[in-house]
Amino acid sequence: MKVRSLADLKTVQKALAARTAQRAAERAAAEAERQAAHERAHRDRLLFERAVGAVQRLPHHGRHTPPRATPLPVPQQRRRDEEAVMQEALSDEFDAETLLHTDEHLSFRRPGVGPEVVRKLRQGDWSLQAQVDLHGLRTDEARSTLATFVREAHKHGLRCVRVVHGKGLGSPGKTPVLKGKVHSWLVQKNEVMAFVQARPAEGGAGALVVLLRPSPHSR
Repeated sequence: MKVRSLADLKTVQKALAARTAQRAAERAAAEAERQAAHERAHRDRLLFERAVGAVQRLPHHGRHTPPRATPLPVPQQRRRDEEAVMQEALSDEFDAETLLHTDEHLSFRRPGVGPEVVRKLRQGDWSLQAQVDLHGLRTDEARSTLATFVREAHKHGLRCVRVVHGKGLGSPGKTPVLKGKVHSWLVQKNEVMAFVQARPAEGGAGALVVLLRPSPHSR
């Protein structure tokens, strides 16, 4: 508020004085209320003591009261990790050959997946987005590596990947040890829709081209 005259100044002073008086009255009322509450509490305590009469403290019972045990935290992340491990527990005893379609090259497709999907995979209509090379790995290492690769590829929304298992030329008896196991492991992975043997330029009999289900996280 701008003061332009003596009259305006007096008006401001009166307003300030009135506000100060109001605040003082509010403080006095609040203090009176606190004092009254204190007195009521004191009277109530005296009335209770008169009604109860003399009291005597109970003797100590001598028993130890153990502190209440705090429940242990639930390891949610470890539980999720264990569930993931169980889901990836791929069996070497699973017979995938009964599920493979026998043609000029072995291929696999889930029920409901049309044969044109396999044809397009074999023709290279799907672009390879990632690959894993299992060469030189022991069976346990190859199984774990493949399971992790498929899970991560699916989680990141990849659809077409290559799995290199080798032709087994360096194995005893020139037998491809991993080839059959990789077929079996892939059939057991729910993320896998179909796979075919790679074209010669992409590894031929030593590799597979795998089509993964669409990931809900990539939508």
